[in-house]
Amino acid sequence: MGSPGIAWRFAVLGGGTAGLGLSPAVPAGSAGLARGLLGVGLAAGLGLVAVRPGDHGAARGVWLTLLALATAALGLALGALRLAAIDGGAFHGPTGRPATALGFVTAVPRRSRGQVRMRIQTTDGRLAVEASEPVPDLAIGRQVKASGTLREPEPWETGYLARYGIRQVLVVDRIRLTGRRREGPAGVIDRIRDRAELALGSGTPEPEAELLRGFVLGEDDRIDAATVDDFKRSGLAHLLAVSGENVMLLALLAVPLLALVGVPLRARLVCVLALIAIYVPVTGSGASIQRAGVMGAAGVVAALAGRPRSRWYAILLAAFVTLAINPRTSGDAGWQLSFAAVIGIMLWAGPIREVLLGPRGAIGEQGRFGWRRGLAEGAGVTIAATLSTAPLMAHDFDAVSVASVPANLLVVPAVAPLMWLGMLAALVGQLPWLPVQPLTGLAGLLAAYVAQIAHWLGSPRWARASVPLPTPAGVLAAYAALDLTLWVLLGWARRRGGLGSPPARVKPLAVAACLGALVLALAGLRSSSRTTIAELSAGLRVVVLDVGQGDAILLDPADGEPVLVDGGPRGDDLRRQLEDEGVSGLAAAVVTHDQSDHAGGIDELLGSFPVHRLLYGERGQDFLGAARGAGVRAMSIAEGSEVDSGSLRIQVLWPPGAVVEGAGPSDPNQAALVLLARWRGFRMLLTADAEAEAVPIDPGPIDVLKVAHHGSDDGGLDALLDRSVPRLAVISVGAHNPYGHPTPGTLATLAEHRVPILRTDESGDVTIDVTSRGWRVEAGDG
Repeated sequence: MGSPGIAWRFAVLGGGTAGLGLSPAVPAGSAGLARGLLGVGLAAGLGLVAVRPGDHGAARGVWLTLLALATAALGLALGALRLAAIDGGAFHGPTGRPATALGFVTAVPRRSRGQVRMRIQTTDGRLAVEASEPVPDLAIGRQVKASGTLREPEPWETGYLARYGIRQVLVVDRIRLTGRRREGPAGVIDRIRDRAELALGSGTPEPEAELLRGFVLGEDDRIDAATVDDFKRSGLAHLLAVSGENVMLLALLAVPLLALVGVPLRARLVCVLALIAIYVPVTGSGASIQRAGVMGAAGVVAALAGRPRSRWYAILLAAFVTLAINPRTSGDAGWQLSFAAVIGIMLWAGPIREVLLGPRGAIGEQGRFGWRRGLAEGAGVTIAATLSTAPLMAHDFDAVSVASVPANLLVVPAVAPLMWLGMLAALVGQLPWLPVQPLTGLAGLLAAYVAQIAHWLGSPRWARASVPLPTPAGVLAAYAALDLTLWVLLGWARRRGGLGSPPARVKPLAVAACLGALVLALAGLRSSSRTTIAELSAGLRVVVLDVGQGDAILLDPADGEPVLVDGGPRGDDLRRQLEDEGVSGLAAAVVTHDQSDHAGGIDELLGSFPVHRLLYGERGQDFLGAARGAGVRAMSIAEGSEVDSGSLRIQVLWPPGAVVEGAGPSDPNQAALVLLARWRGFRMLLTADAEAEAVPIDPGPIDVLKVAHHGSDDGGLDALLDRSVPRLAVISVGAHNPYGHPTPGTLATLAEHRVPILRTDESGDVTIDVTSRGWRVEAGDG
């Protein structure tokens, strides 16, 4: 473990980092569990510190292990609470319905194949926006008004958007700038970025200016698509994104320049860290740029620290900080590539540099081989970073750039001065009266050179090879083969050049183990972000609550917040019933129609129980007034809308929007919301009071039918049963009601179709537990 003084720091930081990394696997809505873990971890950690053993022996090893486990529990709890806070800021609205959003652009828009995608912050939460070209330039911090239709993210974008706390996408047909900008600290940063952008566009042709904005600010949305493709195919795409690898590469390539003018080693470290600290706010301080700054600083410390142990501690600290900001960052390809590049540089940049310099490289940095040393350092960093990211590139993108190593080597002499000049122009541009043209003019020439290299090496067919590595085992095998090959080649080159055998610290098995463990951990985190523990074990719990002559149906997915459909009549103590079911808040309360036996309980619930949003079909002044008074967002839904929570999908089958927005039928039951609840293969039809004889619906095969209107006569029930073939019918009805519900005709029709029946007046609450293996029913005592 090393010296006793630093071993406990590694245990604390390593345990906390592991806990943060695993926190995305904690089921949503587990705030109580997180707080419990927080208390246990804190108490255990303080207790272990109080009984700290000596510096040697087995007892210390056990103590360090327990300390790591305690801090892992703390990290797991803090990560879960952090994710709950991130998810709580997401926009929630009825999918499939027209919507208008007013918000500020929070990230550089992405333009591809005629589509523009951006993220905005509205007063109701964070939202993704998708529009078709033409779309005007949308700078960060500008307010936009967008109108369109809400949808759920596609499977390929769900994880990406979740990392930014976004759950829905607005597909717009109209979008415009309002002329307003963000205020406060964010507005100050926006103005710094605007001045930097303006400076980089001055004194050089527009194509080069767009490249400079991409290199320095990460704004690649205006770069020609063909040029972007050249950069991708040539392995130079990292230069167009302000990534940790890019910032670190800039910093490390700047070190030889500082050495040439006589700056001592430690002073170089301080200068580069100061450079990064200035760079982050100038480029906008977005989440990705914050990560880039942390990773860049960690890379510099790791590369220049006097002891290898300090380098690993810097990497671990960077992982902890980035995961503390957002635990889902571990699933981001940029995060993974950044760490792979830094670790690869730590392990291989030095040996590669020594081989390139040869025995004469031992001459001091101020000797006559100083220029060779500078180039060798740049080449070592470039080769190590490029090779160490190749397996992950194959895993994430199913391809690697064959031209990556030669392309990156050819641009090494230009990248550092290009970035220096661009950053200096961005800084000078904060004072508009100072000229930046000499800086941007030269930087533009260097940018044109880099673009030409990208075009030359990205155009040939052989530039990009398809190398799919879909499994963690494949990635691990690729890293093992890569490390073994490098070790053999570098050992042969060292012996041939008179440098002796490779240092013991680069033995292939140790290197493969380090990188392999990292890759497997990252792959596990990515898998956990797609499939949570809850999705693998539990499923959905449906409770048809016994609220007398009324409807109240609770749908509680294990991986999401509960949804309540109707609330029964007033005076039935709905809040107590929900609390008895272990529910402490609702993602949504749905009022199928404005009648007291459906809306009354929800009317009482608003203001006394946490409800995130109220969804309704027919507008009712009582419950809408209660929603406004309680500060609950209320939205109308209709046919085509979808309400989601975790893996639960609730689709609105009836009524059409024209019925909701128009005068509607004379019978309010005919305008009631008819819902189809789905969890994997399980399907339950919730018909409210809409009898099949008046409401044309065709849900397809279902598992459970909530019989319409408490079991009243329904001339269309026979045909509905023929079409849907339910395996269970549930009737929500009050005992000794004056309406004769359920009617003998309805009971007879269900019996003819051999559909088992459960009634709340006889059985009390009816609970349906759904898992991936099937579903089962439990009934109360009546």
